[in-house]
This record gives sequence, C-alpha cells and structure tokens, in this order.
Amino acid sequence: MSQRPEVEGAISEIVNETVVTEEEKSPVALVTDKLNISDEIKQTIHEEYDNILNLLDFNNEGQDIFRRWYTDGRLYFHIIIDPNKPRDGIQELRYIDPRRIKPVIETEVYVGENGVPMQIEKQRYYVYNQFGTDATTATTGVKIAWDSICYVHSGIQETNNTMILGYLHKALKPSNMLTMVEDATVIYRLSRAPERRVFYIDVGNLPKNKAEQYLKDIMSRYRNKMVYDATTGEIREDKKFLSFMEDYWLPRREGGRGTEISTLPGGENLGEMADVEYFKEKLYQALNVPVSRLQSESTMSFGEGASITREEVKFGKFIYRLRNRFTQLFDQLLSTQLMLKGIIAREDWNVIRQKIHYNWLKDTYYSEMKNLEIIQSRVSAVDRFINYAGKLVSWSWLRRNLLMQTEEEMKQLDEEMEAEKNDPRYQALEAMTSGMPPGGMGMGGGMDGGMGGPGMGMEGDPSAMGGPAMQGGMGMDPSQQGMDPNDPNAQMMQQQQQAQQDQDVDDHQQAVVGAAAGQQQPEEDDEDQIDPDELPTDRITRNIEALWKR
Repeated sequence: MSQRPEVEGAISEIVNETVVTEEEKSPVALVTDKLNISDEIKQTIHEEYDNILNLLDFNNEGQDIFRRWYTDGRLYFHIIIDPNKPRDGIQELRYIDPRRIKPVIETEVYVGENGVPMQIEKQRYYVYNQFGTDATTATTGVKIAWDSICYVHSGIQETNNTMILGYLHKALKPSNMLTMVEDATVIYRLSRAPERRVFYIDVGNLPKNKAEQYLKDIMSRYRNKMVYDATTGEIREDKKFLSFMEDYWLPRREGGRGTEISTLPGGENLGEMADVEYFKEKLYQALNVPVSRLQSESTMSFGEGASITREEVKFGKFIYRLRNRFTQLFDQLLSTQLMLKGIIAREDWNVIRQKIHYNWLKDTYYSEMKNLEIIQSRVSAVDRFINYAGKLVSWSWLRRNLLMQTEEEMKQLDEEMEAEKNDPRYQALEAMTSGMPPGGMGMGGGMDGGMGGPGMGMEGDPSAMGGPAMQGGMGMDPSQQGMDPNDPNAQMMQQQQQAQQDQDVDDHQQAVVGAAAGQQQPEEDDEDQIDPDELPTDRITRNIEALWKR
C-alpha cells in the first residue's frame, strides 16, 4: 500500500515534517536544563547521547529510520556489546526486519491458596527467524535476550490486544476501495468510450440455419483484413473476431427496411470523477495529512495576511504525538548506554527521564516567520492597551496576558533590563534609537540650565532659554516619540502638549521681561520699552541682547 502515489506522498510529507535535516545541525537535541545534577554528569550524558546518534547515523539515516517505524508500526534494533568489556558500552546497533522477529513470553499456571489458577511469567525473550515468524514458527529460530533488543512500537493495537498495528492500517480499506473504483472507471471508459456500428443484414426468407451461415459469411468477408507486419516485412491476414467491444451483426427478415448500418453511441458522462474524488478524500483523511499538502495545484503561503486552517493545526498536533512516541528509541538506547558504563543506576533513570526532553529541529524560515508574526501581534495588542495601564489594568496584567510572559520570564527580563542600564553598550544603542546623546540633550549645562549654561560662558540661569517649554520635550512629533501619528490618542496628546508649551512660552516671556526691568538703570531708553505689537520671540531676543550688553 505504501507504493501508491497518494500514500507515498502522505508518508513523505509526514517524514519531512517530523525529521528536519539541515547542515551541521542535529535533527534531535537533548535538553537537560531541569536536571538537578552536576554539570560534569550533564556533559557526560550529552556525550553518550551523541554516541547513540552516531551509532544510528541519525543525521543521515534519520528519515529512513522514522519512515520504517511509521510504515511498519514496529522498530527493532539489536544492541551489540563486548561481553568481555561491557563498560565500553554499545558497540553496534543492527536493524532487524519486524517480520523476522517476534517477542515470546512464557508463562506457567500457578494455583493459589484459594484454588484460583493464576498465570505467572516464567521468562521472556525474542525469537529471530530469517524466513519469517508466524503462528507455526513462533518458537523456532534463534533466541535473543530481552535486554539485547531495542523495541519501539506505534502503541496502536487491535481490539483484542494481540497485534501491534501501524499508522497506515486505518488507510488500508480506503486505499483498496479507491483502487477498485479506479479500475472500474478505467474498464467502463474503455468499453463504452468507442462508438460501435450495428449491421442489419437482410436475410430474406432464408431458413434459420442458412440465414446464420449467410450472416457469418458477410461477417468474415468484411472483417478480414490484410495487415503489413513491419517487424518481418510480410503481409499477413489479420482476422478479427467479434467481441463485446466491437461491432454488432444482426439478421433482419423480409418485410423490414432491408440491409442497414447504424451507429451505437458511446457512453456518456465519462468525465465524471466524483466517486473517485470521494474515495481519494477518504484516503487522505485516513492518512492524517491535510488535503492541501497533497494537491499539486495548491500553493503554500505564509506571512502577513495568511491564515492557518484547522487541518494544519491537527496535523501539527499529530506530528507532535509522533515525535513523543518515537523518542522512546532514544530513551531505551540512552538508558542502556548509561547503565552499561556505570554512569547512573537503574533506579536513577526513572527520575532522570521525567526531567529531560528532546528538542526537534524545525523548518528555520517557517518557524522564524511564525514567531515574528506572533511577537508583532502581541506588541500591537500592547500598543492598543498601553493607555489603560495603571488605570484599568496593571502593567503586570499586560505582560502576563498580552505578552504571555510567565513569572520567571518577567523576573528574568527585569533583571536584564536593570543590568543593561549601567552597560555603556546598551546606553549607546538607546541613545541612537531615541535620537539623543547619552545623558540627555544638554545644550550647555543641561535642560535645567538652559542656553545659559557653563558651555555658553554664561551663568546658569534657569529662566534663560531653558524654561519649561524646553523641559517639556521641545514639542517633539508623536512619531519621534514612538507613537502612531494617526492614533486619535496621540493627536490629542500632541494638542495638549502644544497648548501647554504656548502657555509656558507666555509665562517665560513675562518672567524674562520682569527680570530685565529689575536690572535696568534709572534712565530708560526707547529700546527697553515694551512694544505691545512686538512679537514674543523678538521681545525675548531683544531682552537677552540687553542683558548681554550689561
């Protein structure tokens, strides 16, 4: 069944999605972050895991190994060690055909004290037979110790729990039905597609026997043809015999319309493929692969504006279950290797197994695009709710429900942000992104000192050009402050800032004028008089020039 094009395409799609291979990257990585053991033991476990992958040649043969497991539902490896040096660990892993090996569990009946018979396991082992194993040859062959075989199955069993089934078992019936429907469709089209001729031969008043003989003579006369044989160069007589796909010859008695040749039309609706498409869809459903992945005319699109279907979500979860089931192969081989080398004890493995997991390699480009879209959507949600922070919701609520940060992640990020404040590298980056030099805008003695700071050679008068208008952010555009100019909230905030700045300018002008008037000489010139029609900026400039002269 796996040789059918539809089934083969589905298997390839599943294998390629599960085991992703890239240059200089392992398809499966061991993660031991949650293990409460020393770093030396963790490093040793990683080294032994790499040895297991090398023995399997998983970087090159990983897809073939997974394909055999998915197709057969069973996977056997014979663990070869050196009996004289068991501390050297596993020396070789040999693949065994599942049709040639079978597990055997011998039991014996034991009668308890209450008289109830009980079955007790006596021993278990594997039997290998190169000619295959069945009910008659279950115990004939080579016996192999139970611990010497690494056995991983699909976990799917028959109703009576006597046989392990593969993932393709449920697709067996739809595949056979699709094959029969396709064959029937081809036969129907071949038999009904051509048009046939109907010969009505007038036999007059001839008796039945003579009429049939006359009809056969007519048939043989018109059906014999001289055919040129291109292979031998000879001309041979090619006799055609009547069949259900050829013409019809019917006798007609006297009184009819005489000899007649008519045409029998071919079958209609030969282009209908609804029944074939129905069984093909049933087959795709049994294979657990989205139909869009198996159709040649469909295209793959992802990025902004793309949506994911429910079938893709189900397919992703199915791949996740397959990976978890297949990792039993690594668990068995790694535990055997660690116990043979004396790194851990048998009872320690159950604790270690609960705290390790495997990180499967994914398609890099697709994963990056998907993660980027998720981050962008979360940041957009935060931008829409940021005005409500501290009013309707807390900052912790935003980080926990919109950015999906856990308590550990928030704590770690807070520590990192606190550490980056004193790092000059990040201060320089922050200055570049904000358009300000490290330490503020400092036009002389800083914003508080205004234009009259030490850098200008003037006294640091807070009232000189460094008033509230400059301290309020210089009236920057919302887009320079990281806000959307089209946002109504941003526009309102900009209007409020502009109104506040205008009021601050007026107050600042009055303060400057008052300071200038208090320092004037008794004799006032015309230049020091305040003109009501004079512009505020010109008035400020004139007063500063007067102060500078004094």
